[in-house]
Amino acid sequence: MAKPEAVFIYIGTYPDETAARADYDVVKDLHSLGAVGSYDASVVTKDDGKVHVNKDETATRHGAWGGAAAGALVGILFPPAIIGTAAVGAAVGGVGGHLWRGMSRADVKEFGELIDEGEAALVIVGESTLQQALDKAELKAEKQVAKDLDVSSKDIDKAIREAAGEVS
Repeated sequence: MAKPEAVFIYIGTYPDETAARADYDVVKDLHSLGAVGSYDASVVTKDDGKVHVNKDETATRHGAWGGAAAGALVGILFPPAIIGTAAVGAAVGGVGGHLWRGMSRADVKEFGELIDEGEAALVIVGESTLQQALDKAELKAEKQVAKDLDVSSKDIDKAIREAAGEVS
């Protein structure tokens, strides 16, 4: 069992972006119902050798994490040259550093290989309470990997606030 403040990562793959977005909507609904704490989620696609992180404006308002955590994870998994969006940006710094320390090289390889050419993936980074809610929601991913990291969600919150200039 993970520590209550641990960070949880979920990556599920789908046959297309529409299927991934359907589960993305389920996660947003879970948040609206108060079933999950702070988290960040993105639909990721890979085509023509480029990785695209797709977010919509209302979907990035999940507690303090608003867009930085999933972008930082994608920035760790893929070299900058193949990331086709600017969504990763500055978030990779502090947030990515915390996530990186919580993952082994095998984790990074497993997460990155899960997203195959021509498929879509749902990437979620959140508090450990998210895992239980996702298990109950029975997301429709074809393949999935879920792991608790030995990283404090409080450290992620602080890194995101610092990146936004809210905390010195």
